[in-house]
Amino acid sequence: MAASTLPMPSADAQAHSAHLREVIQEQIIAAGGRIPFWKFMELALYAPGLGYYSAGAHKFGPGGDFTTAPERSPLFAACVADALAPALRQAGKGAVFMEVGGGSGAFAEACLEKLQADGVPSARYAILEPSADLRQRQRERLQARLPAELFARVEWLDGPISEPWDGVLFANEVIDALPTPRFAIRAGEVLEECVSLDGEGRFVRAEQPADPMLAAAVRRVESQLPAPFADGYRSEVLAQLPYWLQAVAGGLRNGALLFIDYGYSRGEYYQPGRDDGTLRAFRQHHVTNDVFAWPGLQDITASVDFTALAEAGVGAGFEFSGYCSQASFLLGNRLQENLAAAEAQTADEVARHNLRQQAKILTLPSEMGERFQAIGFQRGVELDAAFLVGDLSHRL
Repeated sequence: MAASTLPMPSADAQAHSAHLREVIQEQIIAAGGRIPFWKFMELALYAPGLGYYSAGAHKFGPGGDFTTAPERSPLFAACVADALAPALRQAGKGAVFMEVGGGSGAFAEACLEKLQADGVPSARYAILEPSADLRQRQRERLQARLPAELFARVEWLDGPISEPWDGVLFANEVIDALPTPRFAIRAGEVLEECVSLDGEGRFVRAEQPADPMLAAAVRRVESQLPAPFADGYRSEVLAQLPYWLQAVAGGLRNGALLFIDYGYSRGEYYQPGRDDGTLRAFRQHHVTNDVFAWPGLQDITASVDFTALAEAGVGAGFEFSGYCSQASFLLGNRLQENLAAAEAQTADEVARHNLRQQAKILTLPSEMGERFQAIGFQRGVELDAAFLVGDLSHRL
């Protein structure tokens, strides 16, 4: 649905967006008339006090702009907890469960309760959340809903754990929100997509020669495809992904990494028909291609190249564990058993029906089941068993 068909933001929201727009305009002018697209995306999402993830707008759930799997159902977190439990046990008593990007806190709540119920050791539940606003919301939710002794295990990190640590790292719908460079092919050359201003101060696309890092990343992707990129082809390439993964894992010695997000293997991501990339924005549960509209009021996102993520994980010294659809991952990690247990805890037929509907939303191909994928890595622990159902690693 086009952004124009959505209700206009409130006067306060419009003023907020106008303020951020001015900040970005000033950055463009100061930079000589254009900034790389990734910089625009970074400002729109993370500018202190103004960016989409940095300000106070409601983002998650029915009243927000999108609904992630943890908000859909606690069954999601229960299955992830079951998948990561063996690695946590193998990591030992001091194991840390680190969640990157805590969202609304719904995942942490359900995951902690499941780990507690199953007697899985986790001395610390650490949330790496850059947004002060989201931190506060997570803290309020978890303090209100968790037993005091369980809440006492939760901590919020200002950055990755730099000292040596053992445990697991989990990130759901995080990589899609990393500010991504965009490229275009013109007369066989790699150009970087930028953002400039038109005569009325509106954001418009522009291009400049790609720096060596971006050009090399594009050429490397191109070399693995059946044919070169056509003239005019545009897309994204997250050249900094290996550095991000190594940074966020920090001092992890023995443990596992698990990422769930929407995206494709490289061949699917860069197919000829997807010639304007995967970039899009979300506002009030509608998708729009106008990523310049209402900065600060809409999420901007790009799909994940899971082949690049597999390369980054192995390049960081981890062993590849597996890759599959979200549906296969959940079904292979006790979704049916967790659903039955949740149904048994309620005598309300309406509640049981809702649980079954939640399971369908998480797994049906027409919902989240096939659009989202899971990928894992391990070092000194075992995560392979989490990917026994529906392995798709041959696509990478």
